[in-house]
Amino acid sequence: MALTPPAAATRNPGPSWGYRFLSLCDRVLPEAVFRPMRSAGTWVSVLAMPRQRAHSRAYLRVVLGREPGLRDVHRHFFAVCESLMLRLRVAGGLPHLCVLEPGARDFAAWLASERPVLLGTFHIGNSDLAGFMLAGQERRRVHLVRLRVGNSHDTQALAGRFGALVNFVWVNDPGELLFALKDAGASGDTLALQCDRHDHSARSETFDFLGGKRVFPFTIYHLALIFGRPVLLSFGAPDGPGRSVVHASPAFAPVGGEARADALARARAHFQAFLVQVEAYLRANPSQWLNFRPL
Repeated sequence: MALTPPAAATRNPGPSWGYRFLSLCDRVLPEAVFRPMRSAGTWVSVLAMPRQRAHSRAYLRVVLGREPGLRDVHRHFFAVCESLMLRLRVAGGLPHLCVLEPGARDFAAWLASERPVLLGTFHIGNSDLAGFMLAGQERRRVHLVRLRVGNSHDTQALAGRFGALVNFVWVNDPGELLFALKDAGASGDTLALQCDRHDHSARSETFDFLGGKRVFPFTIYHLALIFGRPVLLSFGAPDGPGRSVVHASPAFAPVGGEARADALARARAHFQAFLVQVEAYLRANPSQWLNFRPL
């Protein structure tokens, strides 16, 4: 059900033992000591990662509408650190509740049903964790489409906690992408695809986002038409200790007999409408965009 490519050259920043070191510190140090340590370590990352720092500045310049300072960049980097720490803590057994925003009626209706969907996610806030909690809270079988990286202990640990309800579709080889997605989609389980990084997407489209034309993956809608499944877009936002709120789009549903061009036009409108919601959230919470790539 999942491709197993050769060992990936891509890796997350930091040493291979970094995640285990953070988990150890979390167990032995009080938070009043450990949080300042994480903040200091984040300053080291800001200074030692010029490429990511430049991408952070470029994004913050757009979303803030002003020239960002180093403290703004640090806050952006620190949000990634805190998102990682939460994933490690949940993987270790920390309770965490994901709730739906009041307007997410189609998402709630899907959770109350047994229908599979195509779930589009974004690198925002606690979105990765919300995907895993679909299995943990709702007991839904989910296939997560991911890029295999050389040091992803947090993802592996979360998968270990939620067991057989979470499966991975590895898409390191772009030539195998559609084959892998079709294979997983035919299982009848929910398929979760990331919709904000187009590196390994077979289909991309340009949309209005943060004041410019930006390229986003669009494969999820082509799969919707192939499999006749609805699409739900979502992201998870931190909402205080032990809780995240899932923001979700209305469902995009294929219509039998509809011309493909008309269906894709509806799909583009559906995605663009959700990007408006994403942008509004980011302008209010700029540090929660956990991408350090060119816009």
